[in-house]
Amino acid sequence: MSDMVARSETIWAYQFRVVLLGDSTVGKSALLRRFTDGCFLEVSDPTVGVDFYSRLIEISPGTRIKLQLWDTAGQERFRQSFLHVVTWAEEARLHVAPRHVSFALVGQKCDLEEHRQVPTEEASNFARLHKMPFIEASAKNGKNVEKSFVMLTELIYRLIQSGDIIMDEQWDGIKCGLVPKP
Repeated sequence: MSDMVARSETIWAYQFRVVLLGDSTVGKSALLRRFTDGCFLEVSDPTVGVDFYSRLIEISPGTRIKLQLWDTAGQERFRQSFLHVVTWAEEARLHVAPRHVSFALVGQKCDLEEHRQVPTEEASNFARLHKMPFIEASAKNGKNVEKSFVMLTELIYRLIQSGDIIMDEQWDGIKCGLVPKP
């Protein structure tokens, strides 16, 4: 690749803010650590307030998206968390209205099948009803961690490309790409 091409190439096409919502101890922090650092901690301190991470991913050749990842503190546990998904989604929509919010439902800790609180079919039906993609993942063994973030990123990117999400310079939830100066 020539110097001229390298200097004019976009570092990232867009930056998306991704906020992980859910009740405490459902594995939000573990999912983010696995995705950003590639590691899993058996024991970690609970999130207080919000922790921030970032990662650059390539969703197609030459199309890189920077994810600004927010890890939020939760409140409840296990099955109750699934029942609170609608509440979390409504609250998120209120905070960004009138802008578009995209959701993905990630059933975490799928490696603990013997402790399952929500059947896969129930979660899948819920996600379909609320028009959001669904995937089960495990931060512990890494199953579907990368795929869950790529799935949401590709969804948001498609919505931008189709015009369903309109770029708004007054809002930093989605930003246009960063191009280095020649």
